[in-house]
Amino acid sequence: MTKIVSWNVNGLRAILKKDFAKQIKLTDPDIVCLQETKTHQQLLPILAGYDEFWCFGEKAGYSGTLILVKQNISLNRLTPPDFLSDEGRLVVLDLGEFYLLNCYFPNGGMGPSRLAYKLRYYQEFLRYAQELENTKPVVFCGDVNTAHQEIDLARPKANQKTTGFLPEERAWLDEVIKSNFVDIWRARHQQEIAYTWWDYKTRARERNVGWRIDYFFCSKTIFNRVESCEILSQFLGSDHVPVELILK
Repeated sequence: MTKIVSWNVNGLRAILKKDFAKQIKLTDPDIVCLQETKTHQQLLPILAGYDEFWCFGEKAGYSGTLILVKQNISLNRLTPPDFLSDEGRLVVLDLGEFYLLNCYFPNGGMGPSRLAYKLRYYQEFLRYAQELENTKPVVFCGDVNTAHQEIDLARPKANQKTTGFLPEERAWLDEVIKSNFVDIWRARHQQEIAYTWWDYKTRARERNVGWRIDYFFCSKTIFNRVESCEILSQFLGSDHVPVELILK
């Protein structure tokens, strides 16, 4: 079994002060994929017994990704195209039987140019994932920053013109699925309503007015290896909660 946990921590320094290590150790994952670390330099060792693979943001307080891997796991790190990693958004590992991509996808807010950047990033990422899949299966995870279907957010009608639920953003997720990738949690929980992100400012988590924008996708060829995929709603410390994937 391989257990992978993916979590947008919304600031690694902040969450380290909020029982991060204690919470993670309760699940005892083999691999931890973190997004939005908001650091441009390596911190002190995050978890004992894990190797660290960082992708730093260009500036402090913005973006950043990190994969923690138990030290007994053999792997190779790949170098993705510059455009995909320039803002600290992507770490890619070759784990032998599959590639693992941990990605913090852009937010489409802050004007038309940023939405255009997000949509370009989506297309370039999918092209890269497909190139990797030509050689072996792919698992990718992270904060995609888009809810796919109406079931994936609490107020779909009110957000039809909001970035994160725009038709062109959702269409990319359609394209991902047509490209033989599986939205693992939705495939295992077809009618379940659950969210992974809530707005801090409006205290949305208390009212469960949320969005499911954090995902695990895998190639169809290894979907039969999925033992479970769960949203860890009990975790605290970020405006997101982790998603856990267990592969046979």
